[in-house]
Amino acid sequence: MRRFVFPTVLALTLAATPVFAVNPDEVLADPALEERARNISADLRCVVCRGENIDESNAAIARDLRLLVRERLVEGDSNGEVVDFIVERYGEYVLMKPNSSGANVVLWAAGPALFIAALIAGGLYLRRRSQANETASALSTDEEARLKELLKD
Repeated sequence: MRRFVFPTVLALTLAATPVFAVNPDEVLADPALEERARNISADLRCVVCRGENIDESNAAIARDLRLLVRERLVEGDSNGEVVDFIVERYGEYVLMKPNSSGANVVLWAAGPALFIAALIAGGLYLRRRSQANETASALSTDEEARLKELLKD
């Protein structure tokens, strides 16, 4: 049993660790530039995979973006210039953490604003409900007799 359990647990553990999709032919010879490329790539979203950054994605567009990042770094661009170049080409969607300025302010503020509006609406509803007069009318004698008659059956 141990011969089966240990390899299985080991295989599952290794399968659960993140595997970077950077191919050996993409790695830069300069370790400092490669480190910068990895830092930039970690903040760029794959436009196909959506939830993965371009370092983790195996999509062809992610490979193109990784190569583009490295190409721009070799040309001497700063990290900010590389990110600006890619955002200019692909839009702000490629950023894992979108900017909180311009039109995005509406998106960033919508969640908290709707939550506060829901709290206010819920509070008003509960307040009105507790203040409502309960006008439960009692049954007339005929209605009580009819109810007793129906309940006997």
